[in-house]
Amino acid sequence: MTDLKSLPLDGLHRELGAKMVPFAGYEMPVQYALGVMKEHLHTREQAGLFDVSHMGQVILRGPDYRSAALALEALVPVDVAGLGLNRQRYGFFTNDAGGILDDLMLANRGDHVFVVVNAACKDADIAHLRANMPEGVAVEVIEDRALLALQGPASEAALSALNPAVAAMKFMDVATVDLCGAECWVSRSGYTGEDGYEISVPVAAAETLARALLADERVEAIGLGARDSLRLEGGLCLYGHDIDETTTPAMAGLGWAIQKVRREGGARDGGFPGAPTVLRELQEGPTERRVGLRPDGRAPMREGVELFKSETAAVAIGRVTSGGFGPSVGGPVAMGYVPAALSAPGTQLFGEVRGKRLPVQVVALPFVPANFKR
Repeated sequence: MTDLKSLPLDGLHRELGAKMVPFAGYEMPVQYALGVMKEHLHTREQAGLFDVSHMGQVILRGPDYRSAALALEALVPVDVAGLGLNRQRYGFFTNDAGGILDDLMLANRGDHVFVVVNAACKDADIAHLRANMPEGVAVEVIEDRALLALQGPASEAALSALNPAVAAMKFMDVATVDLCGAECWVSRSGYTGEDGYEISVPVAAAETLARALLADERVEAIGLGARDSLRLEGGLCLYGHDIDETTTPAMAGLGWAIQKVRREGGARDGGFPGAPTVLRELQEGPTERRVGLRPDGRAPMREGVELFKSETAAVAIGRVTSGGFGPSVGGPVAMGYVPAALSAPGTQLFGEVRGKRLPVQVVALPFVPANFKR
């Protein structure tokens, strides 16, 4: 792991007994002493603290917010210009074929757009922005901030003990908040399906903030293993697995993220890469769809498992893109792509595991209902 980057809180993770693994070019904590199962359940029941400092943080700054927002709209099929002040939205970059280059979060911070991108795509995303922003819109990469996620039903109580102002925030609100004496950029959002916050904190103050949160008996340090099982139960996509350059928003079930103003007939419809394909599929439907899958029995069906229409069918009709054991569900869960005609909940399919065809049923997503504070 000699070529890997270290997180700003690397020393704290090791002090806490984290097992470190390579992920997206970084040494990351995959689990702590509790283990993945207990970390997962603790997040669902109380609050978990995740270090996601490997993600990319970027500011787009123009003469005013609208200038930067409209420049970004040339790359994403999302209503950026119409986003309310101190509000955040999910979006994605598309390519000329309508495929997804990366998914991201973007926020209206008054005089700029704040964007958070995935670690594995960070360098490519930043290059994409720099190559495509018009003159007068600057791309500022934030290098001096860590990113922490506090997730779970006790998150509000734990964070508001440091600053009561965060309790008034609703899902997808963004605010600048003083935490432990540091200016933090806080959003009420996350990647677990639970209520929670994502906190951009100056690197120099990150350990102080992390220790203050971990001193709360409701908060445990949580690694990548539980982060993955939590997002899978929440029906949330992982870039490079459930979505990539070959999957369109309609295929991935992400049409809800494309607002009316950017759709056919809207005030600012089209104007983004792959718009003809993306808009056509939103109207007519895609040929394949991302679905939830519940294998029979206790054996998980993991990424790469091929799906068949019957026990004897010669040709695979789909594939699993994410799969594992769902601790909150109490059994195996998976997501994958199947033909649209076979995507209705209740459809019986078969997954091939070690040469054996095992029954799996199409189910509605998410596996665990979201608990966001609306």
